[in-house]
Amino acid sequence: MPHFQIDYSKNLETRLDIPGLCRTVRDAAVETGVFPLAGIRVRATACDHVVIADGNPAHAFLDMSVRLRGGRTLETRKKATAHIFAAVEKYCAAVMASSSLMLSMEMRDIDPELSPKASSIRDHLSGDLK
Repeated sequence: MPHFQIDYSKNLETRLDIPGLCRTVRDAAVETGVFPLAGIRVRATACDHVVIADGNPAHAFLDMSVRLRGGRTLETRKKATAHIFAAVEKYCAAVMASSSLMLSMEMRDIDPELSPKASSIRDHLSGDLK
């Protein structure tokens, strides 16, 4: 399980395919070899009310927060962060080249003792996707 929460300024919706971004994040997470497909959750939330930098309404932001169960080494998390951020940065490159966009990401551990889990998703995935 990692949870990928993408918060973005609503004005980004006219410049970027947000569902495509979610798929890009999912695919990059799988490519790391660190996160099993069955545990990945990617969601994106538009922020209606924002003030960015000098308040110019054309400015946009995209911030991704990644929460994952503890136990992975710092080196593993650093490599995964770099890979996923590079994929997002590549996906957003055209928007960044043509308009004002702030892009950021943070990965942090969840304390497993304070985060109970239950899931039936593996029961509904085919063969090797489990």
